[in-house]
Amino acid sequence: MVDLDKLKEEQLKLAKKVILSDSVKNIKTIAGADQTYIGGKVISAIVVCDYKSLDVIEEKHAVVDAKIPYISGFLFYREGPAVIEAFNILEHKPDVLIVKGNGILHPRRIGMASQVGILLDMATIGIAKNLMLGHVREKTIYAEKEARGYELITREHAKPIYISPGNKISLKKSLEVIKNCMKFPHKLPEPLHLAHKYANDAREEVMKKP
Repeated sequence: MVDLDKLKEEQLKLAKKVILSDSVKNIKTIAGADQTYIGGKVISAIVVCDYKSLDVIEEKHAVVDAKIPYISGFLFYREGPAVIEAFNILEHKPDVLIVKGNGILHPRRIGMASQVGILLDMATIGIAKNLMLGHVREKTIYAEKEARGYELITREHAKPIYISPGNKISLKKSLEVIKNCMKFPHKLPEPLHLAHKYANDAREEVMKKP
């Protein structure tokens, strides 16, 4: 049984540690982290890219047992340990990590990207395909009267993506960074698009193992 009250309490404590100012003045490298599943295991794939050219510098993945089922608002406790493990084996640690999941656009202001950012003590940005909460006004997402993210349509006729700062980065900078990482015709920022592809490749690799 998952003690959700205990996890909520932990999240509320951690939410106070979130920093929404820009910790990295000159971004040189950026990474994307995406997860996929095989049985009861989570595969986290991280791809590190050069920020200007978006060329791949490094890719690593980790396979970790999923400790809890999927519960909305608690994604970190399912996927986070795999992200941390994959990050720890990187030789080239990125300046900013784009995480599939929300940052402060979360009922307790502490989505997956924020929790990862606090644990790794680094700048993170959350990207979600669905709007978890709040309302959109002129592309800005408001929750409890606070601007917490942006809606961005990255290509014609595509559904929007939702950007929110995770940790150690401002709302404005989060949007700027994601816009800089777009590569036509992909819907997701390039490091996350590459991480998604790599996660699927890693999954195939794991499935082939006896």
